[in-house]
Amino acid sequence: MCMMNKRPLILVTNDDGITAPGIRTLISVMNEIGDVVVIAPDSPQSGMGHAITINETLYCDELKVDDGPQKEYQSSGTPADCVKLAVSEILDRRPDLCVSGINHGSNSSINVIYSGTMSAAVEAGVEGIPAIGFSLLDYSWNANFEPLKAYIKKIALNVLENGLPDGVVLNVNFPKSETFNGIKISRQARANWVEEFDKRVNPQGKTYFWLTGKFVNMDKGEDTDEWALANNYVSVVPVQFDLTAHHFLQKLNGWNL
Repeated sequence: MCMMNKRPLILVTNDDGITAPGIRTLISVMNEIGDVVVIAPDSPQSGMGHAITINETLYCDELKVDDGPQKEYQSSGTPADCVKLAVSEILDRRPDLCVSGINHGSNSSINVIYSGTMSAAVEAGVEGIPAIGFSLLDYSWNANFEPLKAYIKKIALNVLENGLPDGVVLNVNFPKSETFNGIKISRQARANWVEEFDKRVNPQGKTYFWLTGKFVNMDKGEDTDEWALANNYVSVVPVQFDLTAHHFLQKLNGWNL
């Protein structure tokens, strides 16, 4: 739990790049709450998941994107790299909170696995830092983030006040709307992408592929993130990064292995 007798130190990152409108909005909200340090990719890193850079050099340069009081750094690495650099090299103390986003596009359901936005939050959680990933179900670069601000501030202040359990981060998704019906504490829907590859041949005769597909929700529950978004609620899912299937351990111990 964060003691609120001083301004908290807040780490801000994303996967859309440091100049993306989503992160600029998130920075402005966090500046109302605490002392902000931004470490974000220098180019879009969507769909990178929890990738880290191990075979290339990493760069991290201080810069100023706008006139806010925050300190800012852009990194050549992935979102997870940004958090690692923040903790190990840039910050002089552990952040009280890490927020990632606001992602241009949803990170609900199975998308949490592929998301660079959420992987940055998870990396912070691995480091013992309370963390939240924020996403908006609008892929437009010019998406309207204004209606999200009050909700983001409320959720962030609650995490600072109440803390999060070890091994848990929050995945927050907003529907595309000017107003919301409220917040729904949700579970991750059982849904996935049904992929297809568009196979083509370039002018040199080499075969290449474009990944396409559609998102299919098989979950009819009314307690899921997909239901919340479809019904104009802000979805908040507590995500754990212990991937052990605990419910299967006892049965697996009964196998003849």
